[in-house]
Amino acid sequence: MNKDKIVPYTLIAPALLLLILYRFWPTVLGLHESLFTTSFAQGGKKIFIGPGNFIHLWNDPVFWSSVIATVLFNVIANPLQIFLAYILAALLNRKVKGINLFRGLFLIPVAISINVSSIIWKLMLDSGGLVNGILDRMGLAPQPFLLSVDQALWSVIWISSWIGVPFWSLFILAGFQSIPRQVYEAAAIDGVSSPQRTFRITLPLMKNSLAFVLIADTVANFLLFTPVLLLTGGGPELSTNVAMFEAYRRGMIYGDLGTASGIVMMLLCLIIIVVGLQSLLFREKK
Repeated sequence: MNKDKIVPYTLIAPALLLLILYRFWPTVLGLHESLFTTSFAQGGKKIFIGPGNFIHLWNDPVFWSSVIATVLFNVIANPLQIFLAYILAALLNRKVKGINLFRGLFLIPVAISINVSSIIWKLMLDSGGLVNGILDRMGLAPQPFLLSVDQALWSVIWISSWIGVPFWSLFILAGFQSIPRQVYEAAAIDGVSSPQRTFRITLPLMKNSLAFVLIADTVANFLLFTPVLLLTGGGPELSTNVAMFEAYRRGMIYGDLGTASGIVMMLLCLIIIVVGLQSLLFREKK
């Protein structure tokens, strides 16, 4: 084989090996685990049941409630986070005095661990926390937030957005800065209005950046786990029991690793379908 053809494969080999080791192989193991159940009556022996775990999940209302919570979370959180990230990136892209300080302040949530952020927000949203203290000073009634069936999921969406929006804005900012300034100057000479500039120049030229953010944000939110674990534990009344937390609950709390793996496999299929549709939406037209 030609040396020039070998070099690219040599360069990507380490990354490909890590991808297989930490992504593909665990998926294969998860699929294998989903075909078995653990018999505690036989000392924890694994018994092959084929699609039994998937049939059980198909008829399990708790599982479907976790799927509904996951889809609802994504339907609300994904557009919200991308819209806010776009607005923030547009502000960060402006050439004004002190913009570097402004960028640093908005990147603070990215620098803080998601575990620490979740715990801080849980303390702030407590009945005697900072947020209810501010509401009280304003003459408003205190809110249950994470303790309310109606407010818990919205609170988790807000906290995950506070963490995620600055992170996604970095990629959108890169998309902004990849657009040549001459394009806008030519548009200004032609008398293109600001809304037209946004929809006919900025968004089309940022298509790849926005596609990456949409797909990555979707995958991240479908696999959301840590904020739910630390903030609500899936409650109250399973209102924030998203699919990944339900898999954790089945596997780590109840010891049903087969069903937990089945949930992860079904969630993986759902992610593939959603991401596939998004990829078709952003596919380049000839």
